Amino acid sequence: MTPKHKQIQKKRFALTPSATKRLLLVVLAALLTIIIIPKGGFVPDYYKPGDIASRDIKTPRDFLVPEPELTEKKKQDAAQAVIPIYDYDPRPSKAVAQKFSDVLSQLNAELHRHDDVTVEEASPASPDKTTSEAAAEAIVEAGVKPLPAVNPSAILDLQLTEAQTKSLRLLARDDALVPKFSRDIRHGLNRKIVGNLELFQNNWHGSILIRDLANDKETIVEDKQSVLGLNEVLRDLRQQLFGDQNVTAEAVEVMAVLQKMVRPNLTFNQSETEVRKRAAAESVLPVLLQVKRGEMIVREGERVTAEQVRKLQALQSSVDGFKMARNAAGLMLGIMLLFYVLHRFAKMNIRKYHPQQRDLLFLVSVFVGLFVIAKVGIFISMALQSAFPYIDSACYYYLLPFAAGAMLVRIVLNSEVAYVFSTLLALLMGMLFGNNLYISLYVLVGSVTAAHWVRHSQARSNLYRAGWYLALVNMAMVLAIYALSDNPFNEQVLYRLGFAFVGAFGCAMVVNGTIPLVESLFKYTTDFKLMELANMNTPILRELMIQAPGTYHHSIVVGNLVENAAEAIGANPLLARVAAYYHDIGKIKKPLYFAENMHPPENRHDKLAPSMSALILISHVKDGVELAKEHKLGHDLIEIIRQHHGTALIKFFYDKAQQREKDGQVNEQDYRYPGPKPQTREAALIMLADAVEAAGRTLMDPTPARIQGMVQKIINKIFIDGQLDECELTLKDLHEIAKSFNRMLSGIFHQRIEYPEPAYKEREKDKEIKRINNDDLHRESAAEPRHPDNNVQNGSQDDLKRLGMS
Repeated sequence: MTPKHKQIQKKRFALTPSATKRLLLVVLAALLTIIIIPKGGFVPDYYKPGDIASRDIKTPRDFLVPEPELTEKKKQDAAQAVIPIYDYDPRPSKAVAQKFSDVLSQLNAELHRHDDVTVEEASPASPDKTTSEAAAEAIVEAGVKPLPAVNPSAILDLQLTEAQTKSLRLLARDDALVPKFSRDIRHGLNRKIVGNLELFQNNWHGSILIRDLANDKETIVEDKQSVLGLNEVLRDLRQQLFGDQNVTAEAVEVMAVLQKMVRPNLTFNQSETEVRKRAAAESVLPVLLQVKRGEMIVREGERVTAEQVRKLQALQSSVDGFKMARNAAGLMLGIMLLFYVLHRFAKMNIRKYHPQQRDLLFLVSVFVGLFVIAKVGIFISMALQSAFPYIDSACYYYLLPFAAGAMLVRIVLNSEVAYVFSTLLALLMGMLFGNNLYISLYVLVGSVTAAHWVRHSQARSNLYRAGWYLALVNMAMVLAIYALSDNPFNEQVLYRLGFAFVGAFGCAMVVNGTIPLVESLFKYTTDFKLMELANMNTPILRELMIQAPGTYHHSIVVGNLVENAAEAIGANPLLARVAAYYHDIGKIKKPLYFAENMHPPENRHDKLAPSMSALILISHVKDGVELAKEHKLGHDLIEIIRQHHGTALIKFFYDKAQQREKDGQVNEQDYRYPGPKPQTREAALIMLADAVEAAGRTLMDPTPARIQGMVQKIINKIFIDGQLDECELTLKDLHEIAKSFNRMLSGIFHQRIEYPEPAYKEREKDKEIKRINNDDLHRESAAEPRHPDNNVQNGSQDDLKRLGMS
């Protein structure tokens, strides 16, 4: 594969800036989700009762612990609470009463029919015949057809003995006794009868549920006296039917028949009762013990109990994979929407909010770093509580350097980005600490305060000044949070106040130690870096002073001009001044081709074509960028070096080239700087000051009026050429810049009183002037270039100075 094909393939797989930003957003959301979702420390894999705990274990979240013993007891209680179920069927008892009534009625009717045939009508055939036999014979002789005899066994559906049948017939003879007997049987059997009353009473627990099989109704019976045993019912019937005295043999036989026929009508339904007990037990919800977030499960060195093992197992099992995945997806989506919406709003509505790809990478790194620190801080605070149990673990949260991120962003970027960063950080930190609104307020107020007090920090002591103000605000927020949360003011408030005070200075220390790392990794030029570069003894400036002293002096003057102007328009004066020191370092490589470093009468451009001269002047920008990268001056200074001429035209050599080319076919782009045009106010200030300072040196009589006219002319020329189109300077800013330049140049080119000299020095001076003039009569002035055109000869030196200084 050729290098060209490799380059094409590399471009094909390269991400566009838009795709890179989206990828950063997804990566940031994923990392924050991974950090936020687990709400606490890791749980040991397994502990058995009796093991020694290796560390303190606190509950990172609320969860429920099942209590099997209590659940089982509750199930047993629910099963025991089920009322025993008895099936009640009154139909067999009614059938027995009906059968007895029928048999007695039929026997009574049969006896009455026999009694209607008198004994007198029946003449006995022999003296040995009984009255009944005689009556039967009489009925036959009378021509009456006899009815079939009543069979009590068939009616009662019971095999009766002869004695029992005879007893029933005797009982049926009494007309008054038959209806009474039937009525007493119905009444006696129309009650709830169990087979064993003693067993029933032993199992009685206050009530029973009677299910009537005849109509499928269920009723609860709470009076056990309403239930009788079978023996008790028979005894009551005997008493009602025959009385307590003179119980005859016939009565005994009749009661024997009843005893065979009567059955219990109330029976215990054990299967249905067990089914309902099981259903009641299964309907019991498990007994769960609620464990609150932050509760200590086991302490280091303790012997683990069975209950603690259950809590640890419940903590492990409380992590539902599907639920956690769903929560993680929702949180990640929410974070992405939050970042995207707020970023788009700020970019469209906040003037100075324009983070580049490098800035976004830096912001992502700060976000992730802060959340990692906060997560580790949560673990450490849990461990510290075991060492110092009298201090609540939440107190240690105030030691965390929440505001360090906003301080870093404000120092590296600007206040607008720092404010957006603080808002996002506060919202997500609240989620990390269990959706705690108070933590969000604390982080937001502290971050904005810290970002405000580190603006234009030119000394590291400013960080600790910001830490002092942050400490005061943090302590005030602690009091405000305590007042809002209705917590009692106890010793925990003092701990929180102390930790908030210490944490503020901890932010300053973190930022102080992190800034060099940020400058190195992301190639930022902070104010602290600028203060180091402002030292005139840096190697590159010392080399500039030696190789190009005129350029060195020019850079210092430009630095003074832009610093004052930057303060007037609200730009960064330190960045403007330091960038002015380094903006022409590219002239080190060819210093003698620039007017401020030339030694008259030598002018090396006289021997070069205009195109070559223009190329040499243009090259100092490229050489300056290379030197800046070599000496690691930082991205901001490199861009200002690249932009400080914009796409300006080198007019002197362009005009000279046109004069040489009779047809005028000169490409203007060959005589313009490559650009880009100034992108920042600081770069535009250096462009203006560079041109003004160079033009100011051409003024023969630099009065304030002439200086003002010159400044106005230079600024108008640059403005009309469109060099300020891509920076944020306004017309009001240009007016303030012109006023600042006028004031500074008037001070630089101020008039001095000419002191008189002694007479002998005046005579020697006149002689020297006369001698020089006589010598120059035979040659051209070294200060004037040798050009045939008189107009060019008169103005070329001034124009060359202007171009060379710029």
